[in-house]
Amino acid sequence: MTTFVLVPGAWLGAWAWEATAHALREHGHAALPVTLTGLGERSALATPEVGLETHIDDITAFVVEQDLRDVTLVAHSYAAVPVTGAAGRLGPRLERLVYLDSAPFAAGTCLLDVMTDDVVDQLHQQVAEHGDGWRLPLPPFELLSTFSTLEGLDEGQLDLMRTRATPQPFRTFEQRLTRPGELGPDVDRVVVACHDAKALLDAGVPTLSFLNQAPWRRFHLPTGHWPMLSAPDELAATLDSVVSSGYSGS
Repeated sequence: MTTFVLVPGAWLGAWAWEATAHALREHGHAALPVTLTGLGERSALATPEVGLETHIDDITAFVVEQDLRDVTLVAHSYAAVPVTGAAGRLGPRLERLVYLDSAPFAAGTCLLDVMTDDVVDQLHQQVAEHGDGWRLPLPPFELLSTFSTLEGLDEGQLDLMRTRATPQPFRTFEQRLTRPGELGPDVDRVVVACHDAKALLDAGVPTLSFLNQAPWRRFHLPTGHWPMLSAPDELAATLDSVVSSGYSGS
């Protein structure tokens, strides 16, 4: 049995993991979805001061305060940034790090750095016009689809995103990652690439080339960028395969 700590991407709360968590439990694992400060059922805690460091603290505290051990920490999309920051703080509690259609971030970078200038400009406009200058509501799907594939989502799932997504404190996108801790040599490092990440990895993007080499292991899940909604059972099966396929260490 593995303990999965599931961290959602932007605009989402623990609710987004419900079907995947249920399927993981059917595989015999513990599945613990996280809601970060200011999102989901914790939306009342949103303030202009909520930033990347807040979410790093959230993830670290979630693991430490519950005294979790042998954790498999799963980061979807935006969550790659705070998970990168939290992973190095967890020490021997962390057994495995899984980036789901995402990748680790380097010190000094932020989420906006991986977006094109025109997308960043449009997001700033959304914040100014619809988010009181500090919140980013879920963008219109035509804008969202320019930087994250909506493939596999039917109208019901898109409507679920519309109705349950909560505005993202924009400082979490702007604040830069500082001093991410070093991972222990025995931490299993995994990328589960959906169509977005697979395209980048297959293209040989130089900054991501290390993900195609040991100690990183790579799995493919043929769906769009929101697999916990578009393919929750398949995602759970893939995560189960990640665990059961084993890791030989450094």
